Amino acid sequence: MVTAAFPISNSERHLSHLQQQYTGSRHDGVEILSTNEVGRESNEQAKDDTAFNGIIGNSSALKHVLAEVERVAPTDSTVLVLGETGTGKELIARAIHNLSARGGCPFVKVNCAAIPFDLLESELFGHEKGAFTGAIAQKIGRFEMADSGTLFLDEIGDLPLALQPKLLRVLQEQEFERLGSGRTHRINVRLIAATHRDLMEMVAQKGFRNDLYYRLNVFPIELPPLRERPDDIPQLISHFVKGFARRMRKSIRLIPPETMAAFTSYSWPGNVRELQNLIERAVIWSNDGVLPDPLPVIEQKQTCPKKTPPPDSPSGTFSDSMRSLILRTLDDSGWVIGGPDGAAARLGLPRTSLLSKMKKLGISRAKRTNATYAIAAAPSTTSPTNS
Repeated sequence: MVTAAFPISNSERHLSHLQQQYTGSRHDGVEILSTNEVGRESNEQAKDDTAFNGIIGNSSALKHVLAEVERVAPTDSTVLVLGETGTGKELIARAIHNLSARGGCPFVKVNCAAIPFDLLESELFGHEKGAFTGAIAQKIGRFEMADSGTLFLDEIGDLPLALQPKLLRVLQEQEFERLGSGRTHRINVRLIAATHRDLMEMVAQKGFRNDLYYRLNVFPIELPPLRERPDDIPQLISHFVKGFARRMRKSIRLIPPETMAAFTSYSWPGNVRELQNLIERAVIWSNDGVLPDPLPVIEQKQTCPKKTPPPDSPSGTFSDSMRSLILRTLDDSGWVIGGPDGAAARLGLPRTSLLSKMKKLGISRAKRTNATYAIAAAPSTTSPTNS
């Protein structure tokens, strides 16, 4: 609960390099650090700021994500970044690239949803002159552009099925041919993919190849939505306010408590991107150095929903879809887990991995049998009428 106005101090600019990680005492919503603490952390923090540029927050949920980024970045493993629209998936991909040995090499991004299907193959793999009508010159594709660096495929869930086998081959063999050419090109590219879609559900619905999904899902990182990071909202607001005020040549000195309360109670369906856009609106509206509340009354009523998941049960559509797919596969295989026709082989998983996922999701044959029996026995619960 905000009880005091949130000041935007000019002195905070001198501590801007501590936006991601800092310690100190809190007073009226502002973190205060001693000069000794600043000097002790400055060298290490300067490196972190370069890698995590644009990632703002200090919540436990965000810290977990950044720890996973630091864990996987030094490897060349494929990373799948999952999260709702506006959660900052591209920033995470850039952080992985910056912290890796490829940091000084190209970072090339492609939005698979923004390029028409008939152009996407040429965009990714390139083409030779005369490969198709309108191909008046040779074109280098994004994979070649990213050679020795990182290719970021955003919205991978929108990749057409017809192109998925070719992408799978590049991931496995690190080679491809341009359109209209028989020459094989070898490359050295690290792939990071991202999506807001539930790829496992798409696999179950035959909308995404299961072999490509398992090849992409080497190291998944799931980003929390902003509604699950309420502690980061004041820091994000301060960051965006200072940026837009500088750009618009305005001076914002104060965020009233009612404005901060409106921001922290809103559910943010558009996540950080929506927050950024609304802060821009508020700075445009601002007068006398005070940030107004840009949220319409109808939006303020859309507060964070209360989640009441059952005990010991994972929440979220991703876990639900995974559980559903595993249960269907187990039923189809007669609950045989190992062997060539077992559930693990059908899912493309090692037997130990499937057993681990079943334990995590609370899946067992006994529970499945009891649930089936309860459903079957339900009609007989009505007492018979005495004649």
